[in-house]
Amino acid sequence: MPGIFISFEGGEGAGKSTQIQRLREALLSKGIEAVTTREPGGSQGAEIVREVLLSGAAKEYGVTAEAVLFAAARADHIDTLIKPALEDGKWVLCDRFADSSRVYQGESGVPDSVVEALQQVAIAGHNPDMTLLINVTPEVGLARVSKRTAPVEFDGPDRFETDTLETHRRRQNLFLEMARKEPNRIVVIDGDQSQDKVTDDIWQTVQNRFAKEIELEDHNLQESRED
Repeated sequence: MPGIFISFEGGEGAGKSTQIQRLREALLSKGIEAVTTREPGGSQGAEIVREVLLSGAAKEYGVTAEAVLFAAARADHIDTLIKPALEDGKWVLCDRFADSSRVYQGESGVPDSVVEALQQVAIAGHNPDMTLLINVTPEVGLARVSKRTAPVEFDGPDRFETDTLETHRRRQNLFLEMARKEPNRIVVIDGDQSQDKVTDDIWQTVQNRFAKEIELEDHNLQESRED
Protein backbone atom coordinates (compact mmCIF):
# COMPACT_ATOMS: atom_id res chain seq x y z
CA MET A 1 0.00 0.00 0.00
CA PRO A 2 1.25 3.53 -0.74
CA GLY A 3 1.92 5.75 2.24
CA ILE A 4 -0.05 8.73 3.51
CA PHE A 5 1.15 12.30 2.96
CA ILE A 6 0.21 14.86 5.65
CA SER A 7 1.38 18.46 5.55
CA PHE A 8 1.39 20.88 8.48
CA GLU A 9 0.74 24.56 7.87
CA GLY A 10 0.38 27.69 9.96
CA GLY A 11 1.95 31.00 10.85
CA GLU A 12 5.11 31.65 12.82
CA GLY A 13 5.08 30.08 16.28
CA ALA A 14 2.27 27.65 15.47
CA GLY A 15 4.22 24.76 16.98
CA LYS A 16 4.30 22.63 13.83
CA SER A 17 7.67 21.03 14.57
CA THR A 18 6.56 19.86 18.02
CA GLN A 19 3.26 18.51 16.76
CA ILE A 20 4.86 16.65 13.86
CA GLN A 21 7.16 14.78 16.24
CA ARG A 22 4.26 13.95 18.55
CA LEU A 23 2.16 12.63 15.67
CA ARG A 24 5.09 10.52 14.49
CA GLU A 25 5.38 8.96 17.95
CA ALA A 26 1.64 8.22 18.02
CA LEU A 27 1.83 6.57 14.61
CA LEU A 28 4.86 4.52 15.63
CA SER A 29 2.85 3.20 18.59
CA LYS A 30 0.42 1.78 16.03
CA GLY A 31 3.15 0.18 13.96
CA ILE A 32 3.25 2.91 11.30
CA GLU A 33 6.62 4.09 10.03
CA ALA A 34 6.51 7.85 9.54
CA VAL A 35 9.11 10.13 8.00
CA THR A 36 9.29 13.72 9.25
CA THR A 37 10.59 16.43 6.98
CA ARG A 38 10.32 20.16 6.34
CA GLU A 39 10.18 22.89 3.70
CA PRO A 40 12.08 24.59 2.42
CA GLY A 41 14.53 21.73 2.85
CA GLY A 42 14.15 18.03 3.47
CA SER A 43 16.76 16.92 0.93
CA GLN A 44 20.42 17.79 0.45
CA GLY A 45 19.79 20.18 -2.42
CA ALA A 46 16.72 21.74 -0.85
CA GLU A 47 18.56 22.38 2.44
CA ILE A 48 21.08 24.49 0.54
CA VAL A 49 18.23 26.54 -0.93
CA ARG A 50 16.70 26.82 2.56
CA GLU A 51 19.82 28.55 3.83
CA VAL A 52 19.68 31.05 0.98
CA LEU A 53 15.97 31.78 1.47
CA LEU A 54 15.61 31.97 5.24
CA SER A 55 18.86 33.84 5.81
CA GLY A 56 17.49 36.61 3.60
CA ALA A 57 20.29 36.25 1.03
CA ALA A 58 17.78 35.99 -1.83
CA LYS A 59 15.57 38.87 -0.69
CA GLU A 60 17.40 41.49 -2.76
CA TYR A 61 16.55 39.59 -5.96
CA GLY A 62 12.82 40.04 -5.41
CA VAL A 63 9.81 37.97 -4.47
CA THR A 64 9.49 36.23 -7.83
CA ALA A 65 13.05 34.93 -7.58
CA GLU A 66 12.27 33.66 -4.07
CA ALA A 67 9.17 31.88 -5.39
CA VAL A 68 11.25 30.14 -8.07
CA LEU A 69 13.77 29.02 -5.45
CA PHE A 70 11.01 27.64 -3.22
CA ALA A 71 9.63 25.66 -6.17
CA ALA A 72 13.07 24.33 -7.10
CA ALA A 73 13.66 23.18 -3.53
CA ARG A 74 10.24 21.51 -3.47
CA ALA A 75 10.85 19.60 -6.69
CA ASP A 76 14.13 18.19 -5.34
CA HIS A 77 12.48 17.39 -2.01
CA ILE A 78 9.68 15.43 -3.69
CA ASP A 79 11.97 13.50 -6.02
CA THR A 80 14.57 12.71 -3.37
CA LEU A 81 12.52 12.05 -0.22
CA ILE A 82 8.73 12.35 -0.40
CA LYS A 83 7.98 10.24 -3.47
CA PRO A 84 10.32 7.33 -2.53
CA ALA A 85 8.98 7.26 1.05
CA LEU A 86 5.34 7.14 -0.09
CA GLU A 87 6.10 4.44 -2.65
CA ASP A 88 7.73 2.44 0.16
CA GLY A 89 4.48 2.60 2.17
CA LYS A 90 5.73 5.11 4.73
CA TRP A 91 3.73 8.07 6.01
CA VAL A 92 5.29 11.46 5.32
CA LEU A 93 4.74 14.32 7.78
CA CYS A 94 5.94 17.59 6.28
CA ASP A 95 6.43 20.92 8.05
CA ARG A 96 5.05 23.29 5.37
CA PHE A 97 4.37 22.49 1.73
CA ALA A 98 2.79 24.18 -1.31
CA ASP A 99 0.13 26.02 0.72
CA SER A 100 2.88 28.04 2.39
CA SER A 101 4.11 29.16 -1.01
CA ARG A 102 0.59 30.16 -1.99
CA VAL A 103 0.24 32.22 1.19
CA TYR A 104 3.72 33.67 1.67
CA GLN A 105 4.59 34.36 -1.97
CA GLY A 106 1.01 35.36 -2.78
CA GLU A 107 0.89 37.84 0.09
CA SER A 108 4.22 39.32 -0.98
CA GLY A 109 2.88 40.19 -4.42
CA VAL A 110 3.73 37.27 -6.71
CA PRO A 111 0.71 36.77 -9.04
CA ASP A 112 -1.42 33.72 -8.19
CA SER A 113 -1.00 32.45 -11.74
CA VAL A 114 2.79 32.43 -11.34
CA VAL A 115 2.65 30.73 -7.94
CA GLU A 116 0.28 28.03 -9.24
CA ALA A 117 2.34 27.42 -12.38
CA LEU A 118 5.45 26.90 -10.25
CA GLN A 119 3.57 24.53 -7.93
CA GLN A 120 2.24 22.43 -10.79
CA VAL A 121 5.75 21.89 -12.08
CA ALA A 122 7.30 21.27 -8.65
CA ILE A 123 4.59 19.05 -7.15
CA ALA A 124 3.88 16.95 -10.26
CA GLY A 125 0.70 15.54 -8.72
CA HIS A 126 2.09 14.76 -5.28
CA ASN A 127 -0.47 16.63 -3.21
CA PRO A 128 -1.00 15.95 0.52
CA ASP A 129 -3.74 13.51 1.48
CA MET A 130 -4.52 15.86 4.36
CA THR A 131 -3.29 19.23 5.57
CA LEU A 132 -3.40 20.20 9.23
CA LEU A 133 -3.58 23.98 9.56
CA ILE A 134 -2.55 24.97 13.07
CA ASN A 135 -4.25 28.35 13.30
CA VAL A 136 -2.50 30.58 15.81
CA THR A 137 -3.22 34.24 16.54
CA PRO A 138 -0.20 36.20 15.21
CA GLU A 139 0.38 37.91 18.55
CA VAL A 140 0.47 34.53 20.30
CA GLY A 141 2.70 32.94 17.68
CA LEU A 142 5.24 35.76 17.61
CA ALA A 143 5.38 35.81 21.42
CA ARG A 144 6.28 32.12 21.32
CA VAL A 145 8.97 32.77 18.72
CA SER A 146 10.54 35.43 20.94
CA LYS A 147 10.69 32.98 23.86
CA ARG A 148 12.35 30.12 21.99
CA THR A 149 15.22 28.59 23.94
CA ALA A 150 16.15 25.84 21.48
CA PRO A 151 19.06 26.47 19.09
CA VAL A 152 18.05 28.39 15.98
CA GLU A 153 19.50 28.14 12.48
CA PHE A 154 20.31 31.81 12.11
CA ASP A 155 21.59 34.57 14.34
CA GLY A 156 18.15 35.89 15.26
CA PRO A 157 14.74 35.62 13.56
CA ASP A 158 14.61 34.23 10.03
CA ARG A 159 13.63 36.09 6.86
CA PHE A 160 9.86 35.81 7.47
CA GLU A 161 9.64 36.08 11.26
CA THR A 162 10.78 39.71 11.07
CA ASP A 163 7.82 40.85 8.96
CA THR A 164 5.22 43.23 10.41
CA LEU A 165 2.33 42.10 12.57
CA GLU A 166 -0.08 43.21 9.85
CA THR A 167 1.71 40.97 7.36
CA HIS A 168 1.35 38.01 9.71
CA ARG A 169 -2.35 38.76 10.08
CA ARG A 170 -2.84 38.81 6.31
CA ARG A 171 -1.10 35.45 6.06
CA GLN A 172 -3.36 34.01 8.74
CA ASN A 173 -6.42 35.16 6.81
CA LEU A 174 -5.08 33.67 3.58
CA PHE A 175 -4.53 30.30 5.27
CA LEU A 176 -8.07 30.35 6.67
CA GLU A 177 -9.53 31.36 3.31
CA MET A 178 -7.74 28.42 1.72
CA ALA A 179 -9.19 26.10 4.36
CA ARG A 180 -12.69 27.33 3.62
CA LYS A 181 -12.18 26.58 -0.07
CA GLU A 182 -10.76 23.08 0.52
CA PRO A 183 -12.49 21.68 3.63
CA ASN A 184 -12.03 18.09 2.51
CA ARG A 185 -8.25 18.41 2.57
CA ILE A 186 -7.48 21.16 5.07
CA VAL A 187 -8.45 20.72 8.73
CA VAL A 188 -8.12 23.75 11.00
CA ILE A 189 -6.70 23.10 14.48
CA ASP A 190 -6.90 25.78 17.20
CA GLY A 191 -3.22 26.57 17.78
CA ASP A 192 -3.84 29.00 20.65
CA GLN A 193 -4.59 26.03 22.92
CA SER A 194 -2.01 24.23 25.04
CA GLN A 195 0.43 21.94 23.22
CA ASP A 196 -1.20 18.86 24.75
CA LYS A 197 -4.68 19.90 23.61
CA VAL A 198 -3.40 20.59 20.10
CA THR A 199 -1.77 17.15 20.10
CA ASP A 200 -5.04 15.51 21.16
CA ASP A 201 -7.01 17.35 18.46
CA ILE A 202 -4.52 16.38 15.77
CA TRP A 203 -4.48 12.71 16.78
CA GLN A 204 -8.28 12.56 16.84
CA THR A 205 -8.41 14.19 13.41
CA VAL A 206 -5.89 11.76 11.93
CA GLN A 207 -7.63 8.76 13.49
CA ASN A 208 -10.99 9.85 12.09
CA ARG A 209 -9.64 10.41 8.57
CA PHE A 210 -7.42 7.35 8.31
CA ALA A 211 -9.16 4.90 10.62
CA LYS A 212 -8.87 1.90 8.28
CA GLU A 213 -5.18 2.43 7.57
CA ILE A 214 -4.33 2.86 11.26
CA GLU A 215 -6.43 -0.13 12.36
CA LEU A 216 -4.76 -2.35 9.74
CA GLU A 217 -1.24 -1.41 10.80
CA ASP A 218 -2.13 -1.72 14.49
CA HIS A 219 -3.57 -5.17 13.83
CA ASN A 220 -0.39 -6.22 12.02
CA LEU A 221 1.69 -4.89 14.92
CA GLN A 222 -0.29 -6.88 17.49
CA GLU A 223 0.02 -10.04 15.41
CA SER A 224 3.78 -9.62 15.10
CA ARG A 225 4.06 -9.22 18.88
CA GLU A 226 2.05 -12.38 19.47
CA ASP A 227 4.30 -14.33 17.10
